[in-house]
Amino acid sequence: MSQSAPRITALDFARALAIFGMIIVNYKLAMQAENGGSTWLIAIAGLFEGRASALFVVLAGIGVSLMTMKARGSMDKELIRHNRISLCKRAVFLSIAGMLLLLMGWNADILHFYAVFMLAASVLITVSSNKLLGLYTIILLASQLFLIVFDYSKGWDKSFHTYLDLWTIEGFSRNLFLNGFHPIFPWLCFFLIGMWFGRTRWLDLATRPKVLLYSLSGTVVFEAISYSLITWSSPVLDTEAATYLFTTKPMPPTMLYVLSATCSSIAIIAVSLYVVDKFQNSLLTQALINTGQLSLTHYIGHVVIGLGFLEAVGHLDNGSLSFAIAYGCSYFIIAIIFSYVWRKWMKRGPVELIMRRI
Repeated sequence: MSQSAPRITALDFARALAIFGMIIVNYKLAMQAENGGSTWLIAIAGLFEGRASALFVVLAGIGVSLMTMKARGSMDKELIRHNRISLCKRAVFLSIAGMLLLLMGWNADILHFYAVFMLAASVLITVSSNKLLGLYTIILLASQLFLIVFDYSKGWDKSFHTYLDLWTIEGFSRNLFLNGFHPIFPWLCFFLIGMWFGRTRWLDLATRPKVLLYSLSGTVVFEAISYSLITWSSPVLDTEAATYLFTTKPMPPTMLYVLSATCSSIAIIAVSLYVVDKFQNSLLTQALINTGQLSLTHYIGHVVIGLGFLEAVGHLDNGSLSFAIAYGCSYFIIAIIFSYVWRKWMKRGPVELIMRRI
């Protein structure tokens, strides 16, 4: 697959959309504003739940495939080794960054999960595309089984905001693999499908309409299946059990959630390709591309700076959904402006530069 400039910048554009969605979801979570606000605000905020971060991970998988394309194509042992070392170094950096965020009290961190995805990628560079799909299927089925076999609520407080035994070996392992905010089972599936997609030509101009149609149709179909299964099985299992097994919300992350979120992520990437192709000379499009290029900086910044400011002024636990969305949108606008100005002078973002030098 050609690493053309429009293709790469379109991924950055989609990454900016993912960051925006994650900011909205995380600010709503941090301000404990899940249920407060008007119906339409709740509906809008709900659209981003589990979708923005899934898109972020899918894009990471695509990025790794593009980065390792030359090594995979040539099967040059030295180049493969170099790519594996690079991915392992990134994993270490992301792990440290994620642990620091956890120590700061940010329980919804994705970076330490992201680190495991990078380690997996270092092993899977030369694995065939069919084996990637096979591994995706195995993890997806195993994850659904784990929801039945294991107690998903173990370790969580009643609000599912705080993991009570996170800083124990057992608790951290359970959180990382089974029931954290982005557990390896099944969140590794998003990364694997991204790696697979990055190796194909499905995002080329000729096949892009089919990708958009199939992904949008898949999202609708899996959402319909979820609704039907919950409705039909509720009289037998009770509503709570039926929702637990067949929901498309991210907690618990069911098989239907992964399939639906995978389809919606691919659809957003396809739309981003269309937008960048048509409006690549637009100032707003370029600014969003710049924002996506600084995604790691903005992820850490929206926690440390955005939430840190609210905590400093005593307005963090306000419970207002309207304020959470307004604050999130305002922060993202500032992030866009910062990114556009920063990229005029620097090739990489502040955190990206630190990671690169280390």
